[in-house]
Amino acid sequence: MHSPSCRRLARNFLIKPDGPSTAAGLLRAQGSPGLRRPLATGYTDRTGLRSHHHHHRPPSRQDGWHFQPRQQVRGKKTKTTVNLADLPQGPIKPPAPPSPSQQDDGAGPAAAAEEDEGPAYPTVLQQARRNMAKFENCVLLTRVGGFYELYFEHAEDYGPLLNLKVASKKTNAGPVPMAGFPFFQLDRFLKVLVQELNCYVAIAEEFPNDAADKVKSNGLMHDRRVTRIITPGTLIDENFIDPYANNYIMAIHLKQNAPSTVVLDDGSDSRSAGLEAEGAEVQLPTATPIGLAWLDISTGQFYTQSTTLAALSSTLSRVAPREIVVDKTLQSQADHTLFSILAEDKHLITYTPHETPLSTTEWRPMLESEIPPHTVKSFSADEVQAGSLLLQYVRDRLLGLSMKLQPPVRHESLQVLTIDKNSMRSLEIKQTMRDGAFKGSLLHAVRRTVTKSGARLLNEWLSAPSTSLPTITRRQDLVAYFIAHRDLRDHIVQLLRRSHDSQRLVQKFAFGRGDPDDLVGLANTIRATEDIVRLLSASPAGASPDGSNPFDYLLSRISLDEPSKLADRIRASIDEEGIFAKHQLEDSEAGQLLSLASEIVSAEGTSEEAATILPKNTATKIKKANLGAASAGKPTSIRDHYDADSQTFIMKPAASATLTALHAELGALLEQKQALAEDLRARLAAPSLTLRWTPNLGHICHVRGKDARATAAAAAAAGPAVSSSKSTRAFHLPEWTRLGQAMHQARFAVAGEEARILADLRAAVVRNLVKLRRAASALDELDITTSFARLAVENDLVRPELVDDDDRHHHDASSAADGGSRASPAPAPANAHTIIAGRHPTVEPSLRASASGRTFSANDCLVGTPGRGRLWLITGPNMAGKSTYLRQNALITVLAQTGAYVPASHARLGVVDALFSRVGSADNLAGDQSTFMVEMLETALILRAATPRSFVIMDEIGRGTTPDDGTAVAFAALWHLVHVNRCRALFATHFHSLADLVVERGMHIGQPGGEVACYCTDVEEDGHGGFVYVHKLRSGVNRQSHALKVAKLAGLPEAAIGMAKEVLAGSGEGNNHHGTLAPLDDETRGLAAAAAGHGGT
Repeated sequence: MHSPSCRRLARNFLIKPDGPSTAAGLLRAQGSPGLRRPLATGYTDRTGLRSHHHHHRPPSRQDGWHFQPRQQVRGKKTKTTVNLADLPQGPIKPPAPPSPSQQDDGAGPAAAAEEDEGPAYPTVLQQARRNMAKFENCVLLTRVGGFYELYFEHAEDYGPLLNLKVASKKTNAGPVPMAGFPFFQLDRFLKVLVQELNCYVAIAEEFPNDAADKVKSNGLMHDRRVTRIITPGTLIDENFIDPYANNYIMAIHLKQNAPSTVVLDDGSDSRSAGLEAEGAEVQLPTATPIGLAWLDISTGQFYTQSTTLAALSSTLSRVAPREIVVDKTLQSQADHTLFSILAEDKHLITYTPHETPLSTTEWRPMLESEIPPHTVKSFSADEVQAGSLLLQYVRDRLLGLSMKLQPPVRHESLQVLTIDKNSMRSLEIKQTMRDGAFKGSLLHAVRRTVTKSGARLLNEWLSAPSTSLPTITRRQDLVAYFIAHRDLRDHIVQLLRRSHDSQRLVQKFAFGRGDPDDLVGLANTIRATEDIVRLLSASPAGASPDGSNPFDYLLSRISLDEPSKLADRIRASIDEEGIFAKHQLEDSEAGQLLSLASEIVSAEGTSEEAATILPKNTATKIKKANLGAASAGKPTSIRDHYDADSQTFIMKPAASATLTALHAELGALLEQKQALAEDLRARLAAPSLTLRWTPNLGHICHVRGKDARATAAAAAAAGPAVSSSKSTRAFHLPEWTRLGQAMHQARFAVAGEEARILADLRAAVVRNLVKLRRAASALDELDITTSFARLAVENDLVRPELVDDDDRHHHDASSAADGGSRASPAPAPANAHTIIAGRHPTVEPSLRASASGRTFSANDCLVGTPGRGRLWLITGPNMAGKSTYLRQNALITVLAQTGAYVPASHARLGVVDALFSRVGSADNLAGDQSTFMVEMLETALILRAATPRSFVIMDEIGRGTTPDDGTAVAFAALWHLVHVNRCRALFATHFHSLADLVVERGMHIGQPGGEVACYCTDVEEDGHGGFVYVHKLRSGVNRQSHALKVAKLAGLPEAAIGMAKEVLAGSGEGNNHHGTLAPLDDETRGLAAAAAGHGGT
C-alpha cells in the first residue's frame, strides 16, 4: 500500500491527458498567443528567420509573487538539530567565487537583490528561483527525490507543452505553480524540449549537504546546482540523439560592416536599386569571406573552413548543423544577407558574446593533441575567429566538464566533390524531395552498414565524395577484395556487429561521463578489433595493382598495444553480473513508480486517460521489473530496496589488493551477522527474527506474527522497542547496532575503492584516446567497404574506372621516360563520362521490390567522350524518363567518387570537382521569389560556378515563362555551358526548337567544332489509343511531347481533353513551333542525323 502523502505527490505529476500529444500539437501550442517563456526557438519574421529574443513578463500576483516595499513575508518556522561533533572545526572557509558561467548567465546584483527582497519561499523553491535567474534563457528542471520538477512560470508555460498536469504548491508566500515527471523519463521530455521545441534546458541535480551547509540551509539535506545546459547542438550521450547522423554545432564569423549584396555596374546597391528597376541585377550573396567552424561534441570531430557568403548555403546543406552560433554584435543587423541565407532552411540561431577571442594556442586544453603546425599556418583569420567563438560557447554550455576534441581539420584539405544545396535536394541524396523522408533517398538505397558510426561516416562520404584518385582507388580495392573473399567479409561483419559505437563511447570518457557499461562495451570493441586485425594481417594480397595487401593502410592506423592492456584490465575489474543486478534494481525502482501511477489512474481516471497518461506497455514493464527482481532474489519494494544487504557491487573483489581485503572484511562481518541472528533466534525463541536496517529506524531487530507476542517480554529485556503493532515488533540491540555500523563502514569503503578504480579506468581510457579513435575510424571504413561489397553483389554493380588530370600527366611523363620504346594505351579524357547500360541506383531497386513486374530500362551515356558531344540535348514525351536519366548519371558520379561500385555494365569517368543539378520546380513566396525566379537563381549559380571539370544536369530551363522567352533563356544557358563553362552537361527540354538553334549556331557535333548531340525518348502507339513509353534513348529530336496522354492518365475530364485536342490541331499538330523559330529543313535534319548516328543509346 502506498501512503496518502505519496499518492498525493504522484498525483501532482500525472501527465495531463487533454494536452497536445503530437509534435504538431506541441508546436501549435508553442506559438499560441499569450505564451510566456524564455523559448530558444525565437520568432519567425517575414523571411522565416528565427532569432533569440527572450521576453519575460514581470511577475504578478497570479504567479504567487506579493511585492510589498520593505516587508518580508516569513516562511514556516523550522527546528534543526545538529550533533556537536558534526560541526566543522578549524578556520572559517572563505566564500567560493562565482564561476565564469554563472557570471555570464545573468547571476549578478539583480539576482541577489531579488533573492534578498523576494518572498520567503521554502528553500527548494528559493534554489529553483536562484537557478532560473542565473540561467534565464533556459528551461530549468530541478531534481527533487525521484522527480524532475518545474516551478513558477516554467511550469505554467511548459507543463501544457509537455502534456504535464500543472499543480499548485501551497507556501506561506503564496501558491506556486509546479509540474514534474519521474526521473527515469528525463530523456523523453528532454527530447521534446530540445529537439522539438528547440529550447535550452538547464538541469539542476541534488548534492548532499555537509553539516555546515545543513545549518546554513535550515537543515536541508541537499543543495541543487545546475550541472549541465543542453541545447540542440550540444548533445553528448542523450538517448534521443540520432545514432546515424552527426549532431553538429556550427559557428559563423563575419567581419563587421562587410558588404552583403552585389554592387551593380552603376555603383548602386542591388538592395536599394530594387528588383523592379530595369537592368538591376537580382540581390545575390557576395564573395565576402567568412569563417566557419563546426564540431560534433558527441564524437569530438572538429572542422574549419574558409568560404564566402555565396557558398554558405551549400556548406550548410552538407554539414546540416543542429545549431548555429554567431557573434551577438550581429543581432542588430537583422537585414544582413547572412540571415536571409540561414532563414531558407530555418536554422536555429544562437547569439553569444565574443569579446575576447582565443588564439589557437589557447585551444590546446580542449583538444586531445596538438594542432599540426602546417594546419595552424593554413588557418585564415576568419577560421580562427569562428573556432574561438565556437569553443567558448561550447565550454560555457558544458559548465566545467572536461572536453577533449580531435584537432581541427580544414575542409579545404579534404579534397571533396562540391554538391550545392539545390543539387543535394533535387538528387535526393540524403532525403526525398517530396516529403523529406529517408526512405527513397540514395543513402537509404545503399546503406548496408552494421555499426552506427559506420552509418554516420557513410552519410559524410555521400554528402562530400572524394576527388582524390588515390583515396577512391584505395576504397575500391577494399571493396573488390571483399567481393572476392566472401567468407572473410562475412567474418568481418560478424566482428563489427560485436563492436560498439566507439566514436561516441570514447568521447563520453573524454567528458568524464563513462560508466561501467561503457567500459565493458569498450573492452568488447577492443577485442573485436584485435580479431579483425589478425584476420586482415593473415589475408593474402591480391586486389591492389601492385600486389600489396589492400589492408596495409588501415592496419597502419591501428595500434592496440596499450588498448589491449586496457581491455584486459577492464575485464579483470568489472563484474558484469554486478552490473546486471544493478540494472535490475533500477528497473525495480522505476517499476514501483510506474505501479504507483497505474494504481492512481485506475482508481481515479478512465481507460482513455490511462492510454494517454501512462507510457506504452506499462503493465508489461511493471511485470517484467517485478518478475526479474524476484527471480534474482532482488528487492521488489522500495522498503526492500533500501535494505543494506541489497547493495550491489560493480567491481570484482580481485580488481585491487585493497578491494580484496575490504571484501574479506565485509564477508567476515556478514558471517558475524548471520551468527548473531541465529543466536538471537535461539535466545529469544523467535524463528521469525531478522536483523534489518531502515533509513528511519536504523539497525533494528524485527519479529513478526506470534513471535512478536510470545517474545515481547524477552525482547523488551534485550532492547527498547522502537516500533510495534499487533503483528510486528522492532527493537534496538547494541550488539546489532555496533555490527551494523561496522558493516556500513565496510560497504562505504568498498564503494569508495570501486569509485577510485572506476576513475583510474576512465583516466586510462583518456590516455588512450588518440589510439582508440584511430582504431574506431578504421573500423568505420571497414564497415562501409564491406557494405559496398555486399551491395555490389546484391545489385550486380561494377567497379568504375576513374581518371583525372593528374593521372593523365603521370601517363604522359611515363611515356616520355620510356622514350616511346613501348606502346601504352592512351588515357581516357579527364572530362569523359562513359556509362554503358547505366541504371538508376534508387529507382531500379524499388521497381524490383514492387509487385508491378516492371523492369528498369538501362541507358548509355557517352557525354564528354571524343566525338560524342560534351553536352547532350535530350527531348521526349512527358513521363518518358528524361529526368530519371539525368539524375541517374549524376548519382552514378556520386557513388563512383565515394568509392562504391555503380549500377552499369561498364563505367569510365573523369573525376568531377563539382556537381550541379537544376531539376524540379518550387517557389519561395516568403522570400518574394516566384517559381521562375527560383529557377533563374539556380541557373545563375550554375553558370557562374561550373568549371570544365564539373558535371551539370539541367531540366526544363525556361518553362515558367512564355514559350519564346523560355526558349531564348534555355538556349542562352545551353550556349554558356558549351562555350564558357565547357563542362559535361545533360540538358533536357520540351523546347524542341532548341535543336534548330543549335544547328543554326554551328554547335551540333555534325558541324565543325560542334559539341552538342541530340537524343530523345519516345512513345509507341498501337493505333487503337493504347501506348507505352520507350525509355531507351536514341539519337535525334522528338518533337512530340504527348502531353495529352499524361493529362488523360491524370483523369482530366473528357470535355477538357476534347478542347485541348481541338486547340492542338489548329496550332500545327503540336509540333511546338513557336514564333519565328522554324523546324529543321530536310537537309539540315539529315546532316544532324548522320552526325549523331552512332546509336547505341
